[in-house]
Amino acid sequence: MQRPLLPFVLFLGIFSAIVAGVHYYLWQRLIRAPELGPTWQRVGSVALWGLASLVPLGLVLSRALPRPIAGVVAGVVYTWVGLAVLLFFLLLTSELVRLGAHGVTALLDRPLDGDRRTFLSRAIAGAAGVLAMGLGITGAASALGEVAVRPVRVRLRRLPRAMSGFRVVQLTDLHIGPTIGREWLERVVARVNALEPDVVAITGDLVDGSVEELREHTAPLADLRARHGVFFVTGNHEYYSGIDAWVAELGRLGVRVLRNERVSIGHGEHSFDLAGVDDWSARGMGRGHGPDLARALAGRDPARELVLLAHQPKQILEAERMGVGLQLSGHTHGGQIFPWGLFVRLDQPYVAGLSWHGQSQIYVSRGTGYWGPPMRVGAPSEITLIELEGAALTEAVA
Repeated sequence: MQRPLLPFVLFLGIFSAIVAGVHYYLWQRLIRAPELGPTWQRVGSVALWGLASLVPLGLVLSRALPRPIAGVVAGVVYTWVGLAVLLFFLLLTSELVRLGAHGVTALLDRPLDGDRRTFLSRAIAGAAGVLAMGLGITGAASALGEVAVRPVRVRLRRLPRAMSGFRVVQLTDLHIGPTIGREWLERVVARVNALEPDVVAITGDLVDGSVEELREHTAPLADLRARHGVFFVTGNHEYYSGIDAWVAELGRLGVRVLRNERVSIGHGEHSFDLAGVDDWSARGMGRGHGPDLARALAGRDPARELVLLAHQPKQILEAERMGVGLQLSGHTHGGQIFPWGLFVRLDQPYVAGLSWHGQSQIYVSRGTGYWGPPMRVGAPSEITLIELEGAALTEAVA
């Protein structure tokens, strides 16, 4: 199946509209309100709207140009996107300062005149610029630095007690593409292998680009080692990148793709079910793509423990009804740049960490790589080391 054009065009249109709105607000607060003089206003306006135009253009060029050039273009464009997001939220927060200043001066019967309004606007613009640069630098260091291992212990009531200590390493949202490549992935693979996992679970959004573009950069996946295998489920970005070709390529690399199916992990009585479903957004992508948990669980013994790999956390809503003990997800990046995680909650029930949902548990990783801006502010990346614990016999019976 070829990469679908319509989803990308729709995404580009919505993305461009958001970019335009954000930059208009930045222009109002950074260029117009500070009244820096006609020359600076012209220069600033041209620069700001030039950057705004470069964002959607860069998104297209990063997919069309040869990878060495695309990496440079994407790095520049997405770095500005990250700074623009930081500036937007800082300036939005500063509206409270403006409101407070107007309120205080009104109570004192000394309303802000033109000069004092201009001074306040300049002070806020300057402070926001300095803070955005500082957060951007620390966020880039977080995103581009060594990925931390995050240990998590999860007790599952149907897991055989003898399987306590079973180690699942979760990778998700690596986003191998224009700005993340082979050397970075080699370091991640080495860290995963050093953990000596029983299972490696990759929960989607592995790539941003075609097999032809990225075959060399995803090759280190063949070096992943786990006692019971390496498993993968699709994320939304695989459907922008040529899903059928990637399913075949991952199979060639020794990664088992679970497409609405399950496997038994372990031996005999000392085992549990591992299931995986297509990404939530895959419906309508053709050739039978789309999540089908009922198909994955057909004929399953409900007394056995069940771990589900599903890219988007919202799939827990169905998973809990169907007896899943633990769901492993990604997709949210933990918000990636604070406070974006607050808006992610409008679409997903869980953003990061381990949570209960009814009788099921869900762990949402903040992601191993990043998408877009090479920055992580308040949401560091992770390689998740999940250690499963079996319940005591009395707990299991209860």
